[in-house]
Amino acid sequence: MSVVALTAIDLFSGCGGLTCGLKQAGFQVVAAVELDKKAQETYTINHPEVSLYKTDIRELDAKRIRLENNLGKGELDLLAGCPPCQGFSRLRTKNKIKNINDERNNLIYDFLRFIEEFEPKSIMLENVPNLQYDKRFKYICLALKKMEYQIIFKVLDASDYLVPQRRKRLILLASKNFIPTISNANKQKISVRMAFSSLDAKILQRDLLHNMPEKRTEAVRQLIALIPKDGGSRVDLGEMWQLECHKKTKGFYDVYGRMAWDDVAPTITSGCSNPSKGRFLHPDLNRTITLREASILQGFPTDYYFNIKHGKQSIALMIGNALPPPFIKSHALSLKEGLLNRYKYSE
Repeated sequence: MSVVALTAIDLFSGCGGLTCGLKQAGFQVVAAVELDKKAQETYTINHPEVSLYKTDIRELDAKRIRLENNLGKGELDLLAGCPPCQGFSRLRTKNKIKNINDERNNLIYDFLRFIEEFEPKSIMLENVPNLQYDKRFKYICLALKKMEYQIIFKVLDASDYLVPQRRKRLILLASKNFIPTISNANKQKISVRMAFSSLDAKILQRDLLHNMPEKRTEAVRQLIALIPKDGGSRVDLGEMWQLECHKKTKGFYDVYGRMAWDDVAPTITSGCSNPSKGRFLHPDLNRTITLREASILQGFPTDYYFNIKHGKQSIALMIGNALPPPFIKSHALSLKEGLLNRYKYSE
């Protein structure tokens, strides 16, 4: 069997987590689409060989993109993407409202528009779990079946796929050429300790991302110092040490909590540099995890570049919104196996 270069396109690429996972699985990402300027810059620096379309996908002619990348209908091996999912998030739907009127929700139809134009051999759609209940997702599934795609979708925990954090995600795989299968969960989980062991102390001393300073009041610094090491929480301190705002709030008990060394991290969100947003304190040190540590827990390579001039909040947003590369790699490998078997039997 001759060597086959499997091609892929990444829609809604963000700073490049999905592309990173596809490349690790052996796909050649030929094009990507991203609207946010800071994410565009981050993506281009880390993936300079990919043609990045720096615009709103709603303004892109899918046929033009296909022709500019010398692809006939049905020639692209994999079309992948994660349409912006904030409108489907758990907090937005906690009252069981299934169809939030958020314009970002309709971007999933642009994903379908590209599928209809490219007719790719396989498809990967990743998103938040609540998308499965939305009428738009049901419409997409029906449309794919009418186009003779075989589909499978499931809500999975990224920690079962070598991502060192709990992160529930919906994954849909589809193909016209073979029956897609969900990748098997890995028996081993990557703990915070194991993830941080990949960080070289000497390199970290020079890592600008790792050394971005924190700005905390003295009261908050004292509170952080009191929280028990290795998984402790503010609720361990008793009422006298609680901040006034915490005394008035029920729930959100992970706020001002420490990660545990020998467990996976909580979901890395855009608030990962702020102790008031979740369990984002370092297991031992009296600080939140750094943005480099957050990117490692999201599954990025240790040398993935983020420009600190973008600021902490913007970088945290990029990292928190990114797709974990190991999770994507695992399911891309499953699709790759089906594609290569198809090429093998067609020779």
